[in-house]
Amino acid sequence: MQKFMGAIIILMCVFGGYVWAGGSMMAIWQPAEFLIIIGATVGSLIIGNPPQVLKEMRSQLRSIMSPHKDEQAFYMELMALLQVLLETVRSGGFKALDKHIENPEQSPIFNRYPLVSRDYRLVSFITDNLRLMAMGQMSPHELEGLLEQEIEAIESDLLLPSRSMQRTAEALPGFGILAAVGGIIITMQAIDGSIALIGYHVAAALVGTFLGIFGCYCCLDPASNAMAQRVKRDMSAFDCIRATLVAYVAKKPTLLAIDAGRKHIQLDIKPTFNQMERWLAEQEG
Repeated sequence: MQKFMGAIIILMCVFGGYVWAGGSMMAIWQPAEFLIIIGATVGSLIIGNPPQVLKEMRSQLRSIMSPHKDEQAFYMELMALLQVLLETVRSGGFKALDKHIENPEQSPIFNRYPLVSRDYRLVSFITDNLRLMAMGQMSPHELEGLLEQEIEAIESDLLLPSRSMQRTAEALPGFGILAAVGGIIITMQAIDGSIALIGYHVAAALVGTFLGIFGCYCCLDPASNAMAQRVKRDMSAFDCIRATLVAYVAKKPTLLAIDAGRKHIQLDIKPTFNQMERWLAEQEG
């Protein structure tokens, strides 16, 4: 809702101010200029990115425009899931987790927490590292180093779409100039025409520059920034898991291990220790 409100404010103020100053919206409608700029933008994205980055870009664009998930409920489920998994290990050893981490889609433990189980990257991160912990003794320092490297790699991959979109946004004013130069060439071809015709062609050329600047600073750049912020926020879940597993390997009680992860939750949704303890007790009940 917030994104749509921002888009409405931009459109009303930019185009409303233009009309208020005496401009005609028909002068803005230049299909050839739109074709040049949109085509150059889409084409450059296709040339500059592999298919998986383009696919992730579409997914992240949909995510920033759709309503956000209930993050408090998500983290409540995540902490409850980690508690169940770690208590299972504590009572029955890592062997008791084999059927759950080998096939999490069919696991009654993972299926009990649908908000978490739908995030395949997060589930894979949990199962892979529980499997790693089961393969042999590992010091907390070693485990933390490995998990930090993996989280950095995941974050770097997830930030590729926003970085690519930001670079394309920076090129949009140049695409606008490209369209404007084409318009000036057309104007020069009609230099022996009437002043009105020349004015029309110059206005059409300037629309290209306008669209390039508008697309950069009002569309792609804010979208790329929102995508990057969304990724940074989502990475808190990985940090939560990392801190919990490292604390567990350091022989902390399960509740304190979960609390170590709680400290990495975003401040605006982070529960207090008492809230977390109550949530986990309700899940056990």
